[in-house]
Amino acid sequence: MPSTVVHAGFALLLAAALLGDYYDRRALAALLVVLVLPEVDSFLGPVMPGAHRTVGHNLVVPAVGALCLYYDTRVRNRSLVRDRLSDRWVAVAWVALFAHVFAHVALDWTHLDGVNLFWPLRDRFLALDGEILLSTADGFVQTFVDVRIDPETGARSVDAGATGSTETVHVNNPVEPRDPDVVTEEPVDRRFPVANGGWRLYLIGLGLFAVVARRVQESGPESE
Repeated sequence: MPSTVVHAGFALLLAAALLGDYYDRRALAALLVVLVLPEVDSFLGPVMPGAHRTVGHNLVVPAVGALCLYYDTRVRNRSLVRDRLSDRWVAVAWVALFAHVFAHVALDWTHLDGVNLFWPLRDRFLALDGEILLSTADGFVQTFVDVRIDPETGARSVDAGATGSTETVHVNNPVEPRDPDVVTEEPVDRRFPVANGGWRLYLIGLGLFAVVARRVQESGPESE
């Protein structure tokens, strides 16, 4: 699974691109805290089956947060967030929401059994797995969404990568390194991944490069 370090590498790229004049250490620290928070659902596994990649890995929670932030800062006559903080932190909050969705939830969506995207509205893990290609033999081909029509009834079914529910899906993590329903005498191996793949190591390095490059640009000579 993509490690927290890999998620952070992706988030650093987004921060360098989106924070603009608000980019500094405090903004980065706030962004990384928000990025790590979803992993807390790992600790809920012992009391809630399938909690990991469910409670903190869905689109419903950030959507509610975005609606509340939009209403407070764009619709209300007086914003509570701006009164207590500032426009700077409103911008950081938006970037943090984007980083949470695109650098964490969406990245986990592409790996293993995916994430429980619409929990708690719907209990269904979805994995973004497939390919899109142009073939000289078959033309345009995409396998991310499978649409099937029953030849007898004409009923149409759509499979967008469903892998199961909280009752059937368990994604191993350091808190629960194996499915609790599987009994084995082998010793528990708790692994804390950093970069379990070449592209993940590359993404970590690219994120660090973006931070260093942004720092060098800010400390360089001012243009006349």
